[in-house]
Amino acid sequence: MDEFYAPANGIRLHCVARGAADAPLMLFVHGFPEFWYCWHAQLDEFGRDYRAVAFDLRGHNLSDKPEGVEAYRIKPLLEDLRQLIEHLRAGQEDKSCVLVAHDWGGAIAWTFAALYPQYVNKLVIINAPHTVPFARALAHDPAQQAASAYMNFFRLDKAERVLGENGFERLLKMFNATASGRCALNDDDIPRYLAAWSQPGALACALKLYRASPLYPPTAGDPGAAALKLDPAALTVHVPTLVIWGEADTALGPVLLEGLDELVPDLRIERFPDGSHWVIHEQPRQLNAAIRAFLAPG
Repeated sequence: MDEFYAPANGIRLHCVARGAADAPLMLFVHGFPEFWYCWHAQLDEFGRDYRAVAFDLRGHNLSDKPEGVEAYRIKPLLEDLRQLIEHLRAGQEDKSCVLVAHDWGGAIAWTFAALYPQYVNKLVIINAPHTVPFARALAHDPAQQAASAYMNFFRLDKAERVLGENGFERLLKMFNATASGRCALNDDDIPRYLAAWSQPGALACALKLYRASPLYPPTAGDPGAAALKLDPAALTVHVPTLVIWGEADTALGPVLLEGLDELVPDLRIERFPDGSHWVIHEQPRQLNAAIRAFLAPG
């Protein structure tokens, strides 16, 4: 396994990779509150025939941590991804990759694939809503508003202190939101996550993703996502896309898949009935098989 820092957008992104440097690129983008390691089973699997690379988003784990909420808005996150791909494909005529993303990483990847299709030959999204249906549900769907209420807490100044208390107890409990009620992290994973969250500034920067985003449920004095004016045509994804959805996700409801085919013409949806938001951890072999089937030629 290769570990290195890649220059991108004026910062350094910490990367871990498997596979030959000249193999086709497969890039993995994590969500909250994770880091590159959530993809270790995918690196092992796809590093056999791809240059499989997972990285820490800006502000997370060992990547650089720019200050200010504005540094975590969508434009710098998209530019990080674009320049990272350019760096990883330096010297190669084909600059495209298979892009695989979960949760917050998926939010970035949806928009990236819509705006920069030349960099994405296939897109795999795991339990991450497309911006248009997510904004619609946050504005109008009471069930999704309730499920996403935690986002408004994450936007508060006290969130870092509360989430860090008692050895990150509340962050660890997030991983108990599984179909079985057991923690999605195993005994080997937990020390790695505690170390990543303990990196100076890491939790504060991760929470800036929520504070920088206009996507959040309304409150008494704030319309939240209802104030957004989105252009569905500009956010339509024209690359072949696989959406893997753990249906036991307590934070993201099935309403978020409604009408998705209108925004993603070349769409395949694989539902995992017993998978939660943490399906990457719960069913890695099944998830890898679904991705393999999607990537198979023909």
